Amino acid sequence: MDSKHSGKLALFDLDNTLLAGDSDHAWGEFLINRNLVNEDKHRQENDYFYEQYKQGKLDIHGYVKFTLTPILQMNATERDRLHQEFMKDAIAPLVLDSAQSLVARHKSAGDFCIIISATNEFITTPIAKEFQVDHLISTELEINNGSYTGNISGTPCYQAGKVEKLQRWLDSRNDDMRISEAVFYSDSINDLPLLEQVATPVVVDPDDQLRDKAQNLNWEIISLRT
Repeated sequence: MDSKHSGKLALFDLDNTLLAGDSDHAWGEFLINRNLVNEDKHRQENDYFYEQYKQGKLDIHGYVKFTLTPILQMNATERDRLHQEFMKDAIAPLVLDSAQSLVARHKSAGDFCIIISATNEFITTPIAKEFQVDHLISTELEINNGSYTGNISGTPCYQAGKVEKLQRWLDSRNDDMRISEAVFYSDSINDLPLLEQVATPVVVDPDDQLRDKAQNLNWEIISLRT
């Protein structure tokens, strides 16, 4: 999966780009539907964090703690079983056929495909497998004695942190892939730091701030939902 590669780097944001929705927010609604949390309190906090994200002001440490708290006492088997239900009931309806086709076209062209997401690795790892990408870069989680602590490990994969984590991963390899030669697909103004670094920024069903920015810079704007 992470072998030496000399093709073009194709980068994909996940939420509201490859998915017709936000997997982090969907996780909160899934927990509510499974009666694992208090409905009113959890939905209020979940919506609050989601609005923070859309405004580019997310407290990602607080959000990760909030996201993981309901499963911190679960063992790996229990977490995996719950995630399988989440994939079937909440994520499968959000997977866009056109998004899967886009990733497949890049893979067929010999490109190295990476999902790079602010959403934590517990939520994103099975989704990345569904898209059959070559690699996943997401917000990593601290683990103690086989259990999540609710804390982030290292740099959050958010805003400028995406650039930092991607560059660190590239530096660890022995090939010719460079951010400056990559294509990056994203919907969010939060991804502006990385969009400004790549050769080919492609804006996908963007939020209003990113649409304005893309129009001013003559970046390509596409939809995977039509």
